Amino acid sequence: MLRDLTREELLQKHHELVEELFNLRLRKRVQEINNPLNLRSMRRELARIETVLREDELEIRSVARPEGSK
Repeated sequence: MLRDLTREELLQKHHELVEELFNLRLRKRVQEINNPLNLRSMRRELARIETVLREDELEIRSVARPEGSK
């Protein structure tokens, strides 16, 4: 689940997904892609990651922290 990941893991996953989405869009322009629904699912996954990152910025997201620390 995305909310269980750390900020660094989310940023890494975001970066990988952006690259993969770019490559898929490029392939779509050049040739027919096997599963066009992959574009939709990638965009949605990217939006989910960005939402969790934004929640983290606004300190809305509760992150599992060790006891005794803020």
